[in-house]
Amino acid sequence: MEQHLTEIIVFTVLFLVVSGMGFVAARWRRPQDLASLDEWGLGGRSFGSWITWFLVGGDLYTAYTFVAVPALLWSAGAMGFFAVPYTIVIYPMVFLVLIRLWSVSHIHGFVTPADFVRARFGSPTLALLVAITGIVATMPYIALQLVGIEAVLKSMGVTGHLPIIIAFAILAAYTYQSGLRAPALIAFVKDTLIYIVILVAIIVIPIKLGGWDLIFDKAQEKFAASPAPGDGILLNANNQLQYVTLAFGSALALFLYPHSITGVLASRNRDVIKRNMSALPAYSLLLGLIALLGYMAIAAGTTPIGKDNNTIVPRLFDQMFPDWFTGVAYAAVGIGALVPAAIMSIAAANLFTRNIYKEYINRDAGDADEARVSKLTSLLVKVGAVACILFLDTGFSIDLQLIGGVIILQTLPSVALGLYTRWFHRGGLIAGWIAGMSAGMLLLYNIGNPATGKLHFAGSAFPLEKLGLDTKMTIYAGILALAVNLVVAALGTVVARAMNAADGEDTTHPDHYFADEGDPRIKDLDFSPGAPKAH
Repeated sequence: MEQHLTEIIVFTVLFLVVSGMGFVAARWRRPQDLASLDEWGLGGRSFGSWITWFLVGGDLYTAYTFVAVPALLWSAGAMGFFAVPYTIVIYPMVFLVLIRLWSVSHIHGFVTPADFVRARFGSPTLALLVAITGIVATMPYIALQLVGIEAVLKSMGVTGHLPIIIAFAILAAYTYQSGLRAPALIAFVKDTLIYIVILVAIIVIPIKLGGWDLIFDKAQEKFAASPAPGDGILLNANNQLQYVTLAFGSALALFLYPHSITGVLASRNRDVIKRNMSALPAYSLLLGLIALLGYMAIAAGTTPIGKDNNTIVPRLFDQMFPDWFTGVAYAAVGIGALVPAAIMSIAAANLFTRNIYKEYINRDAGDADEARVSKLTSLLVKVGAVACILFLDTGFSIDLQLIGGVIILQTLPSVALGLYTRWFHRGGLIAGWIAGMSAGMLLLYNIGNPATGKLHFAGSAFPLEKLGLDTKMTIYAGILALAVNLVVAALGTVVARAMNAADGEDTTHPDHYFADEGDPRIKDLDFSPGAPKAH
C-alpha cells in the first residue's frame, strides 16, 4: 500500500471534498421545506439545462461503465462496443416520449413511472408490478457502482470491505439530508474529472505506446490467437445479431429505469429535456473513447489483479501515469459511483413510498410522511446494495445487472407505449408482464458459459439453436422476452374487450401530454421560495 500512498491521498482528499459538497447541497437552491418528494426526491422540479445535462449524464454513464466497457473490449473485442451505439440511438427514440411523460407528470404530480401507470390504466395492481420491477432491476445496478470503487481500491492495494462500507455510509448520510440536490451538485465535479482524465488518456497513452496502428495491431494479434469464437476487433457472423439486439434492447431499457426518469422529471420544462436529448450524445463520444482504453491495455501488456477484469483500466492508469494523476483518475471513477448510486437509491425509494407504502399501507400519508419514508427507504436500499457486494460473488452481481435489463424491459408496454396509446387493456398488460417476465427468466436460465463453468444465468446472449434453429447465432434475451410480452398483452386485450371485462379509468387527458412551464395547471408544482405548496 505504501507504494500507492500518493494515489491514496489524492483519492481521499477529492472524495472528501465531494462528500462535503453533498452535505452542503441541502442549502443549494434551498426551498422553504425539503419535506416532500417534489423537493427531496426531484430537487423541486426546477433544474435547468446545464444541471440536468450533468445530472442525467452522471446518472446514465456510471462508474461501472467506465471500468466494465474497456474491460469487455480487453477480453472480448468488438462486442464491447455495443454500449456506444445503444447510447446514441436511445436519444432520438426517447425524445418525444420523455417530454410527454414530463408534461403529464407535472399536471398530476407524478413522481414515479408507476404513478403514471396507476392513473393511465386505473390499475393499482399494474402500478405495483411496475414499481416492484423498477426496484428489483435497480438494486443490482446500485451494487455494481461498488464494483467500480472496489476495482480502484484494489489497484491502490486497499483490501477488505471496510473502505466501501465507509464510502457508502457517507453517501447514505448526505443523500438522506440533501436528496436529489446532492448528486446534482456532485455531478459537476464528477463529469469534469472524467472528461479531463479521458482526454489526457487518449492523447498521452497512444503516444507512449507508439500510435494507434500499433494499438490495433496488438489487439488483433491477441484475438487472432484466442480460441473464443466471438473475439476480434471486428464482429463475426455469429455475434452480429447479438450485437444489434443487445444494443437496441439496452437502448429501450435505459430510460425505463426509474433513476433515468427521476433525472428527467426534475427538469424545469420541456425545452430543457429537448436540449438535453440533443446534447447528451456528447457523453457517447466520451464512452467510445473510454472503450478504446481496453485496446490500449492490450498494447501496454496490462494484466488484471487476479481474475478481476474490472481492474484493467485502473491498472492501465497506474502503469502509464505519474502517481498524482493516477490518484485523480481513481477519484474520477470513485466519485463517478456516487452520483448514479444516489439517484438510483432515491428513485427506488420513491417507488416504494408512492406505489407500495402510500397505496397499500398508509393512504393518508402527507408530503412530510412521504419524504420521511423515502429517506429511510433510500438508506435500506444502500444497505442492500452493500450486502450484494459483501455476500455475493462480484461476477454474479454483474450477471444480475444483465438480468436487470431483461426485467425492466417488461415495463415498456405500460410505461412507454402507455404514453401514446390507451388501447391496451389493463388485464392484457398484466398478462403480458407475467408472460414476458416468465419467458425472460426461462431464457436466462438456459444461458450457460462453458468458460466459467456456469450453467445458468451466465449472460444475456441466448443461443438460437436452443429454439431448434440450425445456427450458431445468439440473440439478446430481453428482446425475445419483450416480444412475448407484447404478443400476450395484445391478445389479452382483444380477449378482454371481447368479454367486456371491466377496464380501469384513465384520469389523464390528451392535452395533459403537452403542458409546459407556465401552464396554470402546473402552477401548484412550483416549489421556488415563496411559491405555494402543491395540493
